[in-house]
Amino acid sequence: ESTAELILFVDDDNVLDPDFLEQSIKIAGEWPKLGTWAGQTRPGFETTPPDWTRAYWSRLVIREFDSDRWSNQRTAAEAMPCGAGMCVRRSVANYYVQLHTSGKRKVMMDRTGDSLLSGGDSDLAMCACDLGLGMGLFTSLGLTHLIPGQRLSEEYLVKLVESLAYSAIVLDSFRSTNGAPNERTLSSSLADVARLLIRNRRERRFFRAVRSGEAKARKFIRNGH
Repeated sequence: ESTAELILFVDDDNVLDPDFLEQSIKIAGEWPKLGTWAGQTRPGFETTPPDWTRAYWSRLVIREFDSDRWSNQRTAAEAMPCGAGMCVRRSVANYYVQLHTSGKRKVMMDRTGDSLLSGGDSDLAMCACDLGLGMGLFTSLGLTHLIPGQRLSEEYLVKLVESLAYSAIVLDSFRSTNGAPNERTLSSSLADVARLLIRNRRERRFFRAVRSGEAKARKFIRNGH
């Protein structure tokens, strides 16, 4: 329903810096070769996070960096914007819509209800590269991501990690030319047993969550979705 040539996605738990819109428009003019870009996402914790959660902050869309970066390679994770504060040119957004209306995307990789599936923002960002444009991250853009205490609980983070592992494989299947992902072998399963032995209880739980998400994704893909 929008009409502008530049589209900005802002979640309800994002607080944009006062000059965010001004900087977004400036980047649009100075970087015509980019199709999508975003900035830094600082944490706004409701409660003091336990120290052990720091290893999982990146999963909470916390991203701070010291220099601008861009790429026209779809796999360049270091330059890929996330959905919070993502700026998208209309041509890229229209292309992404066509992927869905044409049936090339059979599932919506964005969160609805209690689901923690993700990847729609990454897929949208990569569409810029599909069109011969690039994607980027800029230090001049910044927002605060408000994070309630509930999102720092072990239960929530385990569910999040599992969902992200699931989403990564499903998203890769959209863009891979190698067919369905390979099944895990006996040797890889035995290696997992060794990895579990050197982890503590919490680490083992997160490790198993990753493997569970990956297994569910492979089953989903095998079933033809």
